[in-house]
Amino acid sequence: MSKRTFGLTAAMLLCAGAMTGLPAMSAQAAKAPVKCHLTYSLKGWSAIYQHAEGRGDITCDNGETSAVSISMHGGGLTAGKFHVAGKGDISNVYSIKDVYGSYAQAGASAGVVRSGTAQVLTKGTTSIALSGSGEGVNLGVAVDKFDIEPIKAQ
Repeated sequence: MSKRTFGLTAAMLLCAGAMTGLPAMSAQAAKAPVKCHLTYSLKGWSAIYQHAEGRGDITCDNGETSAVSISMHGGGLTAGKFHVAGKGDISNVYSIKDVYGSYAQAGASAGVVRSGTAQVLTKGTTSIALSGSGEGVNLGVAVDKFDIEPIKAQ
């Protein structure tokens, strides 16, 4: 094999190797986690059983957005009626679709007239750190199910 043939073969193999690396890098970049943010408003009541419903908006750093419905159910030693507005930071998702579903919640709250909440919800490896403030009367500890579903465009 001549030096020229060897050089051309090596150059072709080098280019082919570089070309096959491009799709792999793009696929890895597409799998990078994105940060999503939730703003929400919930109204609910509790008398041993807790129930709240509301709406929210999710925006992700990759440009995805969605209006969502939120519902919360659970039991425990709770009593009260409340309205909460707040925000949440959602981590360890790769697309807005990863945000939808049911989360487990464990939290404590106490307040009269005005109160604050801070809770962490989990669904597998995805977590939401919620904070909010509201009005109402509530006192108790509850373990709840927190559901986030997209609102279908009509």
